[in-house]
Amino acid sequence: MTFRGWPASVLDFYEGLEADNSRDYWLAHKQTYDDDVKAPFLEFGALVAKEFGSMRLFRPNRDIRFSKDKSPYKTQAAAATEGPKGTTYYVSISSEGMYVGSGYYHYASDQLERYRTAVAANRTGPRLAAEVAALRKKKYEVIAHDSLKRVPRGYDAEHPRAELLKQKGFATGRQFAPAKWMHTAAAADRIREVWRAAATVNRWLDTHVGP
Repeated sequence: MTFRGWPASVLDFYEGLEADNSRDYWLAHKQTYDDDVKAPFLEFGALVAKEFGSMRLFRPNRDIRFSKDKSPYKTQAAAATEGPKGTTYYVSISSEGMYVGSGYYHYASDQLERYRTAVAANRTGPRLAAEVAALRKKKYEVIAHDSLKRVPRGYDAEHPRAELLKQKGFATGRQFAPAKWMHTAAAADRIREVWRAAATVNRWLDTHVGP
């Protein structure tokens, strides 16, 4: 398999699915999904497996059991892999373009405790803060699944890394608007560039948070 990017038809496919999120639309365009969405993800996964691990393509169906929104299909396709020490690498594509990110998006309780301890410590916390500042300067996003409004109990409200302490997860990434490179083999280089840019932060997370 040779990765050549995601065809431009992917953007049209998801734009159409947003307008008509129905089984009829899905079945009428199933071949587009298989050929232009799923196949490139599998090809890309094979390309990056040695460096980042085997990628898993998420199911296109939404879990609607406990949702008021009964739309059956996701309006984006996404795949992720977890590195050997815990970092997750993620890429998604939709009508709005592509998002590429990595990190620990949502901490389990034990991970959250280790993260806060390391952020608060003067020996380890300043390094993460410096790396976050450097990434933001390069226009990378730093996000979390959820954040507290206040510094967690037991920590100084005026702590110099208060904003980091509030986070209940940690991921860095970049959103790309639709562009021609997404439809070429150069897409793999762009994705890996984002993942590699966060290497220092991810090593910090792997060391101080872990799986």
